Amino acid sequence: MLDKLSDIELDELFQEYYEAVRNTSKRFPQDTLLRFYSYYKLATNENQMRVQHLPENGEELINAFKANAMFQVQKIDPRQAKINYIKLAKQEIDDIN
Repeated sequence: MLDKLSDIELDELFQEYYEAVRNTSKRFPQDTLLRFYSYYKLATNENQMRVQHLPENGEELINAFKANAMFQVQKIDPRQAKINYIKLAKQEIDDIN
């Protein structure tokens, strides 16, 4: 079904689900948050990893998890990342129309 949507329709649906995930009060497990993060970054072409020097308070570990999440999905194109994000959101939040 999602594969058949036009780019505009997919963009609109992706934005709807992004807002729903962003505004939900549901607390997601860390691995789910990382999947949302990596799909979002790929879908919006914000997938350039930035190296931080002298990270503080566990930032180095967080950056390592984010980098690993991005590495795991690096072969996905932006359209497929949007589809994967929507599917994950549907799976995690059952009250989205």
